[in-house]
Amino acid sequence: TTSRITADSATALLSFQPLEEGPPVALEHGLDFVTRTSIPKEVVDLSGGVVFAGYGIDAPGEGWNDFGDRDVTGKILLVLAGEPPVEGPDRFDGEAMTYYGRWTYKIEEGARRGAAGVLLIHDPVTAGYSWDVIKNRTGEALQKTNRSVLPSGTPLLGWISGDAAARVCQAAGLDFELLAEAAAREDFTATDLGITATAHLDNTIRSVTSYNVVGAVEGSDPVHADEYILFVAHWDHLGVGEERGGDTIYNGAIDNAIGTAALLEMAEAWASAEPAPRRSALFLASTAEESGFLGVVSYIENPVAPLDKTLAAINIDGVNVWGPTEDVWIVGPGLTTLEDDLAAVLKTEGRHLSPDPAPEEGNFFRSDHFPFAQAGVPALCVRPGMSFVGKPDGFGREVWADYYSNRYHRPSDEFDASWDFDSTAQDVEMMLDVALRISAADSWPRWYPDSQFKAARDSMLQDVAAP
Repeated sequence: TTSRITADSATALLSFQPLEEGPPVALEHGLDFVTRTSIPKEVVDLSGGVVFAGYGIDAPGEGWNDFGDRDVTGKILLVLAGEPPVEGPDRFDGEAMTYYGRWTYKIEEGARRGAAGVLLIHDPVTAGYSWDVIKNRTGEALQKTNRSVLPSGTPLLGWISGDAAARVCQAAGLDFELLAEAAAREDFTATDLGITATAHLDNTIRSVTSYNVVGAVEGSDPVHADEYILFVAHWDHLGVGEERGGDTIYNGAIDNAIGTAALLEMAEAWASAEPAPRRSALFLASTAEESGFLGVVSYIENPVAPLDKTLAAINIDGVNVWGPTEDVWIVGPGLTTLEDDLAAVLKTEGRHLSPDPAPEEGNFFRSDHFPFAQAGVPALCVRPGMSFVGKPDGFGREVWADYYSNRYHRPSDEFDASWDFDSTAQDVEMMLDVALRISAADSWPRWYPDSQFKAARDSMLQDVAAP
């Protein structure tokens, strides 16, 4: 059961008043800011001092704490996107983004510290998407009842543009670029801007029950039939939203109708496989992925099969429609032995693994496999490669850039008759072959020794004799 909260864009307000005499900085909704709440309240009115909290990170293992001893209870936090650009491959996982760089972490950390609000300063390079994608967050937001992902709610959360952040800092007599440079140093601590933020939201709230859909195929080996391989694809998208190009329906054809179709095809193929797979399989069509993995979080809290008997979670979030590739890449490589299984399958196909083309975007933390990983279940998500058969160099980057610039989270993510479904079948069969390889193996997939998720799995399996 979820609370669906829709903030009224027409009455949303966010302004900043210097403590000294001076005109307020009133921001324009949609152009300068987008805000919402994670508290089911019909009216949010709040005012609080503004603290620039750098990257909003407290990471003891990285030797980094943007907050120091500062109490930010009741404050409005301004935080930068991403992670501090510290040198050295052993800090914040080098070029690849860790969870500390994700906007969800920054809101969670603000909530843990009792902040009244968290405003993320959008950076399209770090985020991997434009301000237009932020504007599309003005629709209905879901908040799961008793959701465990956030430690507590924040009355205000949202995004402001870099230009708006610069104007706010200027009103406080400070230079935004100099503040951002200071935030990149290890001696930085959160800075009170000496300015007050005022925010208002009128919300429409309705309670809705949204469903996961789960199917199962029992394994053929009585000894291993209580061990499961789980496939997941989210069936939700953004619904009806802001008009773009005369269209208000956010179809989500690639994100993730095609993944849901692939899930059904894989279930049918698994059920009819000869010989029948040794182990059982679960096929989870999850809800509310776009609202923060709510469907998967709910499943993990109430699993159909015990997580300590779930060998792997294979996530299907978008499938190749642009032509066969010589390669694929893993969302979050170097974490589990599932990568070895995938490499072995690709070798039989005459294909290979390529590096993540955008490790700085933290894609591992942006889809339904992530909550499974947090819970300790080895997880895998694969994306089409960049080397397309018969296409010139750079074609892969062009199609992905076009998708994220012109279709991602827009009404234009819709069916295209020019799609190449042979390439879709190629990658769906690849994922199915990985799962069949896991089903036939004598040992279970596992996290690599240095994976941050290994401890959760080890704790889970203390009383289970995993082969």
